[in-house]
Amino acid sequence: MFGRLRTSFGRFVSSMRVDVVTSEDQRPRNLFEAAAAYVSACAEDDQDRIDEAATWVSPEALSFGVNELACRAVIALARERDESPRTVARDLLGLPAA
Repeated sequence: MFGRLRTSFGRFVSSMRVDVVTSEDQRPRNLFEAAAAYVSACAEDDQDRIDEAATWVSPEALSFGVNELACRAVIALARERDESPRTVARDLLGLPAA
């Protein structure tokens, strides 16, 4: 059962890849590279890099990648702070403790 789930997820991730070749390094970008570039550009308020990263994959793939990056970041911070992911997420958003 888990093998089938892994295979299905692998196919899904593979389907999100885009065969767009960039002039920078002549290789295709994947959704996680696009998400990392997009989020870091947003954090630095660099509109040119935001626009460029948004063209590497479809909007749906970029949304999935940004969501996955956010989940991983919250989990990493929660482990680092020895707190629950819920507490860390609420703290990052400036929400009161639940």
